[in-house]
Amino acid sequence: MSAVEEKLAQLGLTLPEVVPPLAAYQPAVQSGVYVYTAGQLPMVEGKLPVTGKVGAEVTPEEAKDLARTCALNALAAVKSVAGDLDRIARVVKVVGFVASASDFTGQPGVVNGASELLGEVLGDKGVHARSAVGVAVLPLDAPVEVEIQVELAQ
Repeated sequence: MSAVEEKLAQLGLTLPEVVPPLAAYQPAVQSGVYVYTAGQLPMVEGKLPVTGKVGAEVTPEEAKDLARTCALNALAAVKSVAGDLDRIARVVKVVGFVASASDFTGQPGVVNGASELLGEVLGDKGVHARSAVGVAVLPLDAPVEVEIQVELAQ
């Protein structure tokens, strides 16, 4: 077990199986020393635990927890191509998409769920640049979707 997976276990988390693609793409690809994940939905055992818009059917607190799940799924996708999460030199960028009610403006707080998980698990290597974007709808009516880009140690 990698040191990163040991840290996940200390947090009471397990790295899930990679979420299979919903369309014509790969969950993650490596280019040089970088791994880019596809947008990861908050799937748990092949299902979305909650659907709807944040600020309407989904509370910001629920959405923040879902963003954590997205980040965990993104780490699984990274491992699927990198082989070992201990190869992560740093998380470079996180992009979070939040399906938002028309008056919801708390996207950064929602995406903090993903950012905070990466920091808890990776420490300084988890510090990253980020975008948090409100959108009208996401695949399968998911409330949140997160993609990450990481640099691997050479």
